[in-house]
Amino acid sequence: MSFLSEIMRQKKREVARKMDALPLEKLRSLVDVGPTRDFYGALLGGDKIIAEVKKRSPRVAEFTQAQHIDGLAAVYERNGACAVSVVTDEIHFGMSLADAQAIRNQVSLPVLVKDFFFDPYQIYEARAFGADAVLLISLILSADRLRSLLAVTHQLGMRALVEIHSRRDLLRATQAGAEIVGINNRDLDTLEVSLDATRNLVGLVGNSALIVSESGIRSRRDIQELCQLGVNAFLVGGALLESSDPGKVLRTLLGKSRATDNCDRVKKSRTV
Repeated sequence: MSFLSEIMRQKKREVARKMDALPLEKLRSLVDVGPTRDFYGALLGGDKIIAEVKKRSPRVAEFTQAQHIDGLAAVYERNGACAVSVVTDEIHFGMSLADAQAIRNQVSLPVLVKDFFFDPYQIYEARAFGADAVLLISLILSADRLRSLLAVTHQLGMRALVEIHSRRDLLRATQAGAEIVGINNRDLDTLEVSLDATRNLVGLVGNSALIVSESGIRSRRDIQELCQLGVNAFLVGGALLESSDPGKVLRTLLGKSRATDNCDRVKKSRTV
């Protein structure tokens, strides 16, 4: 069984237990539909980094920064991140929605909650814990289900990062009306990473959506190359979490540790 198949089996059981304990109607009453932090706006302008927080991953038993999670988001904010991503699958990544809420209380940046969302219940739950945006993975959703989850997300005042890894994923994202498309350089079945995913797909997205390149970003050169292809922002986890000085790594990725030209977006038409 692939990693993705196993995690979806676990996730469906987890959501069923939560719905038994707290039905959707009661959960809705706990949700604040007031203003959220502007995740979409945070990505505008080019050369932006969404910095990720997680303790571990299926490939890493424990990241170097796992013991310093409490102050990590503040380090990201001080060193130029435009938003913070929190992976809230506790079994595989060591973080929960309560952690995401605590992190949001520590910074002024928008918070993206990453999980394996397949049911509206999860969207309401994420908003109840303060999420400003959520990750929706095209691979695990039909076009109709993706469209309905996007509608719920927008009703709650949030944005969605719609993740793709193939042309088929992109077609579903486009049909659903995705405004922010994340190209995942990691294959969720094999867990292998290659920036070729972004290189091959970025030109197919079109000018109606912002583009985020996810995973495998290790150097300023990676960012400069992909910016030139039309990428607006980058979701970076491992390079920061494996470092003893994530603030320095973040500044280096942004070109702030030395003289460098700002990587403005080539496709200037990628605006609201």
